[in-house]
Amino acid sequence: MSRSATIDRQTAETQIHLTLSLDGSGSGQIATPVPFMNHMLNLMVRHGFFDLVVQAAGDVEVDDHHTVEDLGICLGQAFARALGDKQGIRRYGDAVVPMDETLATVAVDFSGRARLVFNVPLPKARVGTFEVELVEEFFAAFCNHAAANVHVNLAYGSNLHHIVEAVFKAFGRALDAATGLDPRVRGVLSTKGKL
Repeated sequence: MSRSATIDRQTAETQIHLTLSLDGSGSGQIATPVPFMNHMLNLMVRHGFFDLVVQAAGDVEVDDHHTVEDLGICLGQAFARALGDKQGIRRYGDAVVPMDETLATVAVDFSGRARLVFNVPLPKARVGTFEVELVEEFFAAFCNHAAANVHVNLAYGSNLHHIVEAVFKAFGRALDAATGLDPRVRGVLSTKGKL
């Protein structure tokens, strides 16, 4: 069973080509016009053991919003497509990741229901040129298009780069756990018989 997907999204604001393999080695080839997102996606992939190739262009002369949101859309669509009918997956995954003074937790459920709970109080500030409020936009877009329930919680932290980095590392690890195959799971892990 090939657990991979390719997504092409072409709009007046962004052009994105993305290929995802769930059963990878943690290899990322990420090229977008938003350097901080390149860094975060590479972290997510490395710690989640996915293979991800992204080629993206966007109207960053306006701001990074459209590109970051559409990356979330495409990544969510790729996970949904790669998981298919979700036969045999663990469905749930969570991870707690420390990053220096920061501690972040992410929990994922590929339930078929889109919901983001984002308890990370980020100020209207920038890391380099990146507006950190766009992190929540990325996760909202992912949830809506992966049909996943994602809870992101910050226990504590003060350095914005460390906070966002811990979140993306935890996200990768939680995705790895949730998408992993478990031989004990017959069909899907739901009393409904369908996710």
